[in-house]
Amino acid sequence: MRAVVVTSPGGPGALRVEDVPDPTPGPGQVLVDVAAAGVNRADLLQRAGHYPPPPGAPAWPGLEASGVVLAVGPSAAAQGGGDPALQGTPVLRVGDRVAALLTGGGYAERVIAEASLTLPIPPEGDIQDAAALPEALATVWSNLRAAALGPGQTLLVHGGSGGVGSVAVQLAHALGHRVLATAGGAERCARVRELGADVVVDHRAQDVTAAVLDATEGRGVDVVLDVLGGRALGANVRLLAEGGRLVVIGLQQGRRGELDLPALMARRGSVIATTLRDRPAEQKAAIMADVRAHVWPLVLDGRVRPVVHARVPLAQAPRAHEMLESGEVFGKVLLLP
Repeated sequence: MRAVVVTSPGGPGALRVEDVPDPTPGPGQVLVDVAAAGVNRADLLQRAGHYPPPPGAPAWPGLEASGVVLAVGPSAAAQGGGDPALQGTPVLRVGDRVAALLTGGGYAERVIAEASLTLPIPPEGDIQDAAALPEALATVWSNLRAAALGPGQTLLVHGGSGGVGSVAVQLAHALGHRVLATAGGAERCARVRELGADVVVDHRAQDVTAAVLDATEGRGVDVVLDVLGGRALGANVRLLAEGGRLVVIGLQQGRRGELDLPALMARRGSVIATTLRDRPAEQKAAIMADVRAHVWPLVLDGRVRPVVHARVPLAQAPRAHEMLESGEVFGKVLLLP
């Protein structure tokens, strides 16, 4: 089969399509004929040599994909055994349409997926666009749960126009929360409002801290979902309401920042930081079981939808990475085999 491999760590030009061996599904796994693969910022880090795949994962990038099941390994239900986290594992059959969270390997014509990390695509669903959802849904849902975002509370989404942010805005709105978001430029801000944000701050033209505090009458927000990281740390603490939680899920503004501990203590606030790819298998299975039960119904009824910026042929993977690095992508870029 064809896959997009990283010839050596570097820029987008390090990506090249090569023939690689066909994979074979093991216990609890399925072989998927890929219809589309989502492009994520973690893929850019892997290409540059900063985010190596975990042991046992394919060497080529791709953390989510959609497609049709071609072959099924030994029973996923049997694999679950007595582990409660795996008891909800879907039993899949050849011909089923799925979207899947992956540890890697999505940039290919075929990929192995754990049955426990799949989402069912109904006949009327767009099989390509579904590839834009698994990573974002799992990331957003698990972090909103970690932050204990409760009824009546407010959420600030940094980067509301991004692949994760565009899903976070829709999901929080569908769950009944007041949603604030940041985006760059008037047009992008307008599109984020259409996704369900109550307040959108143009970070290119406004002081984000002042605008958010003004929109909350000086109170601040209960939860900040942050993809910026290091240099935004101080500003994010100042945006927290009493008892607020800052959840760091990205490092677009660096790995290190300065934390004003008295400011955090005065708010009785907390800082949470998570990753998804390197979590133990049982944790990811539990997250996806939660997504199937509580979030996927919102996708099926249209309240949360994939936001796709562009669909790019697999052979043009370097262009897809250039697009994402430009900062102008709204939602997700998909690779099509």
